[in-house]
Amino acid sequence: MLRPALHALLTLPLIAAATVPAAAQSAADFYKGRTIQMIIGVSAGGDYDLRARLVARYMTKYIPGNPKIVPQNMLGAGGLVAANWLANVAPKDGTAMLAISSNLPVGQAVGLDGVKYDIRKFGYIGNTTDSPNVINSWHSTGVTKIEQVMEKEFVVGATGRSSGSYYYPAALNTFAGTKFKIVFGYPGGADVNIAMERGEVGGRGSNLWASWKSTRPQWLAEKKIHMLVQVALKRHPELPDVPLMQELVKNELHKQVLTFISADTGIARSIVTAPDVPTDRIALLRQAFDAAMKDPALIKEAEQAGQDISPTSGAEAQQIASSIVNAPPEVVAGAKPILGGGK
Repeated sequence: MLRPALHALLTLPLIAAATVPAAAQSAADFYKGRTIQMIIGVSAGGDYDLRARLVARYMTKYIPGNPKIVPQNMLGAGGLVAANWLANVAPKDGTAMLAISSNLPVGQAVGLDGVKYDIRKFGYIGNTTDSPNVINSWHSTGVTKIEQVMEKEFVVGATGRSSGSYYYPAALNTFAGTKFKIVFGYPGGADVNIAMERGEVGGRGSNLWASWKSTRPQWLAEKKIHMLVQVALKRHPELPDVPLMQELVKNELHKQVLTFISADTGIARSIVTAPDVPTDRIALLRQAFDAAMKDPALIKEAEQAGQDISPTSGAEAQQIASSIVNAPPEVVAGAKPILGGGK
């Protein structure tokens, strides 16, 4: 018979070997038979909505236990309502995800009214594209260049004050001398599109360039919309003649402010989960997202829909979002009057 101490020493590796797989399996076992909510903070039919639903269809294949992922639209304030819900109401167990509006890190950084979340506490799962945002005009307005908007008033539609569709043109009014009149309160981008067709507005305050290609390719082909400005850190190869916001100003601090406002294009279409979700579940969701982005069927479906897929990992997206919130005070102070931030 082995002495107790020797027996304990010899059986320790066996105990450890049995314990590690059990711990590793806990996150995987958790999702079996579960349902995950995929919240979308804008109305149906636009790029945010279509991408979130695409991700939901394919991510479930790669999450152990194959839980159902059920998309659900939750409207309000350009995605602010949905972000506040995720931070304060949603379960903290990895069964709630959000297709987060890319402008919300900037909103937090400037202390936007109504912010009840901390971007740094969300678990970023991944980002589907870093396509630039654009401000566009409708063909019947006769406006084809941003310089024309510096000469006369031009009406654009937006969702809420926390949305880039509001604060991109507002920033250009402040720093570049444009004369955008911003009409906000539309439930989503698809509603602004309808308003353009009806002549209620002359353009849209913001949309992803990739979204125009996927949702309205015929408008591009027929030149029904013109891109006036792109919002990004560098010009997109497909838009070589469309200026960046920061290229329209000379003051160095103003350039930095507009660059700060543009930084969220690096996380243009991200999926996040609630604060305090166990790290092993976040890791599983990130692995599932990464696998879905490489799925040939997803890639084919995205190509057929004209959707650009240029993913960023969850860890990288988390870092970008946090860097926006932690921007230099003088840059944040310069952005506050435009973005409606608190004191």
